[in-house]
Amino acid sequence: MSQQKKKETNTSVSRRKFLQSAGVAAAAFSILPRHVLGGMGFTAPSDTLYIAGIGVGGKGYSDLTSFAKSPKSNISILCDVDDRRAAKAVETFPKAKYYKDYRKMLDAEHKHIDAVSVSTPDHMHAVQAMAAMQLGKHVYVQKPLTHDIYEARMLTEAAKKYKVVTQMGNQGASGDGVRQMREWYNAGIIGEVHTVYCWTDRPVWPQGVPWPAKKSEIPKELDWDLWLGTAPKKDYIDKLVPFNWRGWWDYGTGALGDMACHLIEAPFRVLGLSYPNAVESSVGSVYVDEFKRGYFPESCPPSSHAIMTFPASNGKPEIKLHWMDGGIQPERPAELGPNEVFGDGGNGVLLIGTKGKMMCGTYGRNPQLLPTSRTAETNVPQTIARVPQGDEPGHYLQWVDGCMAGYGKTELSSDFSLAGPLTEIILMGNLAIRSYDIRTPKPDGKPDQYDYPGRYVKLLWDGPNMKITNFDPANQFVKRTYREGYKL
Repeated sequence: MSQQKKKETNTSVSRRKFLQSAGVAAAAFSILPRHVLGGMGFTAPSDTLYIAGIGVGGKGYSDLTSFAKSPKSNISILCDVDDRRAAKAVETFPKAKYYKDYRKMLDAEHKHIDAVSVSTPDHMHAVQAMAAMQLGKHVYVQKPLTHDIYEARMLTEAAKKYKVVTQMGNQGASGDGVRQMREWYNAGIIGEVHTVYCWTDRPVWPQGVPWPAKKSEIPKELDWDLWLGTAPKKDYIDKLVPFNWRGWWDYGTGALGDMACHLIEAPFRVLGLSYPNAVESSVGSVYVDEFKRGYFPESCPPSSHAIMTFPASNGKPEIKLHWMDGGIQPERPAELGPNEVFGDGGNGVLLIGTKGKMMCGTYGRNPQLLPTSRTAETNVPQTIARVPQGDEPGHYLQWVDGCMAGYGKTELSSDFSLAGPLTEIILMGNLAIRSYDIRTPKPDGKPDQYDYPGRYVKLLWDGPNMKITNFDPANQFVKRTYREGYKL
């Protein structure tokens, strides 16, 4: 440990001991920092937020460098199972200690950190975030918040229980676009929305494929067992790390999990969506030869269309939300010019109301009323405060400032009270997508003859109890069983 780090650690410990002693109220004005961190009685040692990163390559690296733009933050701990992926972060933050196992890191360093950033594959988000919150650490977790609906509910409840400041990594929640759309909707410009379309050109990684039969040599820099974490034990395969894991249900959540937090965020926030009460889907086909459809239950499908139904409430009509991926798009609105871009091209959101339509691209960017000429012609007063962006780190700095202020002191764009329910809605789509190809043998028992009951049902959802009420096989996807050594 460097001399500077030792000095910081000693200062942290000594101030905590002092603040825990009796009879310091009178002196507090001279030694307490101007902010107090929330969470299990934890008090900030200074005006610096000490942050640990779990998963520090790729997006994790980007997250840490965004936090570092705040003069209030110190990236003090790095943790990654892959030395190759961590190399750039280790170089950028040379004073930070480095670990491979997040459990060992939290055990050894929990007294020296205030907050944790989680940017690992989807299947590890919940256990890592929960472990940090149980220690009273504020958490920033990349999207999607969790792999399973049950996990999302547990993290939402934990944030309140442990009184920690939280944020999910869907940056568009802090953008101006969603706020502009809310103001248009609240002013009645498009009337009451009854239909929503969200679409993406993802996946851009393999889906609808069989698990490779040939295992590959594990890179010496990668701890494969730690990478697997909560997932079942399997042999390493080439190119799964660092990106193609998204297309496998054991680790990822497919195109919907990757992009819906950036797209469904807009209608979720604009319309104040709660639990859907039903969901149905269809998925794209993969053929192993000219005549036979492939069946690869370990892999997400190459394309899908899920329809979520939100019941009428508070005088608002029933809403049908369509999710489309794999290049599927809705029909272009008649109000959109033939050469105008629909959404942002590959991705987009369309809200259809009783008086008009509006659309936006990924992250809620470039919101437009349709026809687009209405956008400039419509003047609605700004009623929703904007998040200062600066060099585009607004979503990150909002979390840093929130941690410094303490639990419940500031409003965050995507704290878990919002991110948790949004994630549950998104993962409802995956319930239907995964249930679509459920196979059961036909009564005649002939080889390769199956019924596909999941294809023919609309799943009815009891949101408060997290249960499909009319097709029990779908409930297996609400909550996973973790591998030994991991718990929520």
